[in-house]
Amino acid sequence: MSSLDEPTDNAVPAGHGLTLDPAHSAPTVIAAQDLVLETRGITKRFGAVVVLQGVDVKLARGEVLGLVGDNGAGKSTFVKIICGFQRQDTGQILVEGNEVQFATVEEARAIGIETVYQDLALVPQLSVFQNLFLNREITFGGPLRLMNNRKMRKLARQYLDEIRVNVPNIDAEVDRLSGGQRQAIAVARATRTEAKILLLDEPLAAMGAKESALIIDLVKDLSKNRGVSIMVIDHNYTHLFELCDRVCVFQQGKITFDRSVADTSLEELTELMVSDYRRQVSEGQKQLQNS
Repeated sequence: MSSLDEPTDNAVPAGHGLTLDPAHSAPTVIAAQDLVLETRGITKRFGAVVVLQGVDVKLARGEVLGLVGDNGAGKSTFVKIICGFQRQDTGQILVEGNEVQFATVEEARAIGIETVYQDLALVPQLSVFQNLFLNREITFGGPLRLMNNRKMRKLARQYLDEIRVNVPNIDAEVDRLSGGQRQAIAVARATRTEAKILLLDEPLAAMGAKESALIIDLVKDLSKNRGVSIMVIDHNYTHLFELCDRVCVFQQGKITFDRSVADTSLEELTELMVSDYRRQVSEGQKQLQNS
């Protein structure tokens, strides 16, 4: 089950908001020639519930950006909008300086935006190479097209070697692989078609240290050596500091913290989130007392 769910009770009712700390929420400055993705004033509401309140985000070429926040904070809805699954109510999305509007996920994919959800969307009974080419199979022949398994095997092995994913047998069924290997295959499938922007939903969930290291190395290789820009949703702050160049915190539909991991710490991020949780609990208790 993906963590990209519909808004929860933590989302903000219309007319309610949060006072931002300008030092934390000041947008990151990225040179125009390095800017791959930018959102300006993205808003989204479901009935009376405001999920996003004017979200401005910038993503540089080859950067790994972590998105963190409580359930219902807005990060998942934001990612759904970026990948074309949902439409924003207001605001702009720009890819490499050009404004885009997505009606479908396929339209986002067409310009190089790919998403890997927590459930991976792999077919366990199919082989590694078959999953890599799932719904994008190479065929040959006349009216009755046949699968070109030989070519798909060759290209699968070539690409996995290029991105340094160690899967000894590309004919092995995916359900025989480790969790880290399955995640790597899902990421490889998303980036095989020259993705510019990759959105990852909890890529290290329920993994041990060895498997996590495989995905961390893959993400860093894709970003630093292949120039893929990556957004990562993860509730584990330690993972974010291992994976990311920068962290944005979503709280009640707004970004309240935007900082390079080199300029912050695990302790600061944890304190920020704990303080916000305590504030929400206090406000909830007051509302109960006054009701």
